[in-house]
Amino acid sequence: MLQFAEHVSQYVFLQYALLASLLASVACGIVGSYVVVQRRTYIAGAISHCLLGGMGAARYLQTVHGVQWFTPLLGATLAALIAAALIGLITLYGRQREDTVLSAVWAIGMAIGISFIACTPGYSEDLMSYLFGNILMLARSDLWLMALLNLVVLVATVLFYNKFLVVCFHEELARLRGVRVQLYTTFLLVLTALTVVLLVQVVGIVMVIALLTLPAATASQLVRRLSHVMILSTVLSVCFTVGGLALSYEPGLPAGATIIELAGVAYLLVLLGKFAHRKLRARAANNRRDSAPEPQS
Repeated sequence: MLQFAEHVSQYVFLQYALLASLLASVACGIVGSYVVVQRRTYIAGAISHCLLGGMGAARYLQTVHGVQWFTPLLGATLAALIAAALIGLITLYGRQREDTVLSAVWAIGMAIGISFIACTPGYSEDLMSYLFGNILMLARSDLWLMALLNLVVLVATVLFYNKFLVVCFHEELARLRGVRVQLYTTFLLVLTALTVVLLVQVVGIVMVIALLTLPAATASQLVRRLSHVMILSTVLSVCFTVGGLALSYEPGLPAGATIIELAGVAYLLVLLGKFAHRKLRARAANNRRDSAPEPQS
């Protein structure tokens, strides 16, 4: 980690990686809290695997047709928005089961990506970076787009926090109050899609679900209010991404995998700590009950 700290001030690619970690952590902490509260983790999985289709199409257009402005990150953003729109529209208006829609979107997105990969020469190395993440290869243009996506997530959360809150916890109450539940549910899907795009740059398509949910799941074990969960989840996301990046740098380990391992260990430790705390409280309560004087007749 000392070597990482020394090299951050010397190498631009490490500075970009650090900035990307911070940008992704903010959206991860906020939107991940909504995803965990609503228990809709696999929506993020379906959207993330659809990104392979957008990334594959972008790389195909760049390599075969010379469309250099259509970057993989831009392709991923468009694919994520299309996937979110399809999931929302088909679930709400097509009256289809959500798990069926998610499975279809998941599989079709991957299939489209694989087809474009097969048609693109020399794509295998890029494929691995998209699947498992390569935060050290980000360009300045990627950071600008990540910052823009992050801004959208922040502004939407500030403006519609109360609406999102009632939709997540009291959907029937929201309907009675005249809140357009379908609209805000779809809006949350869009925010989830944008956050997935941010996280793919850090840990890759395969491990997006873990990074989106582990910080929020850990935070929800420690605090109760949604706003507090968001704040703590963001702080934990920063610790996991920056810590994983630093730990992986010197031994040359994959940064994305190290980030997830760090987040997973923290989550398990918190669960064990809460379990031990409950046991100690139960034992203390039993001791107090046993030592209490018996009532005199």
